[in-house]
Amino acid sequence: MTIASNRKVLITGGASGFGLDIAREMISAGAKVALVDNSVPNLALAIKELGSNAISIEADVRNQAEVIAAVERVNKEFKGLDTLVISAGVIHIKPMNEVSEADWDLTLDVNLKGAFFAIQAASKYLVDSGRGRIVAISSDAGKRGYAQVQAYCASKFGLIGLIESCAIELAPTQVTVNCVCPVGVPTTGMGQQVANWKSQTGNISVAQVKSAAAAAFPLGRNPTEADVTKTIAFFISDEAAFLTGCALDVDGGAHLGYMPGVVTK
Repeated sequence: MTIASNRKVLITGGASGFGLDIAREMISAGAKVALVDNSVPNLALAIKELGSNAISIEADVRNQAEVIAAVERVNKEFKGLDTLVISAGVIHIKPMNEVSEADWDLTLDVNLKGAFFAIQAASKYLVDSGRGRIVAISSDAGKRGYAQVQAYCASKFGLIGLIESCAIELAPTQVTVNCVCPVGVPTTGMGQQVANWKSQTGNISVAQVKSAAAAAFPLGRNPTEADVTKTIAFFISDEAAFLTGCALDVDGGAHLGYMPGVVTK
């Protein structure tokens, strides 16, 4: 897998989880990376770890002016921008009748509107670079509905639609636009949040939750952050130059069909 050593990368939600892990991957490939996040403590820790090839920018992806300012700063400091990774995301888990308007708005605004603002602001620089890449993190919940995560599913289904729309609009400029659709990774903050909810709801330990999840995947294990990061890196690589508009499942085969009534061991 060939990733140009001088890529200039902006990552939303870059101070933790998938965002931080892809930052590590890009820096190891010789890239300059800008972490855009609204958590100042997480940004400070991330920059301390990543070193001089990374910069941090405090911004809320729901605020269009802040997103534009962040993109402009990255373009100025890096003398260009050729890669955008959209990792900012939130989730709440509640029965439908307990979801407030604030719950709904926060989830859709961060997960979907924030993604659009980032693509809109960055696209002109990605076009100018001649090798633009956009990769967003959707979810298996962007392809299948799950109970009690109504807003999350809506936002992640919508994100895939946004990616496909932007992919065809930007295709004449040779900017590729793709997304990955991972299942829950238990080591991320969101993965831990979901595992804790399952533990409380099922009155079982988190370890039992993880074990049951691993057994349910056809490949027989839980996903790691690296599984997702390496897939994102592939979309950024030279080898993926002819791929655009993809929504790739990173789920250990969980999307595959099964025959009702047949028990497998």
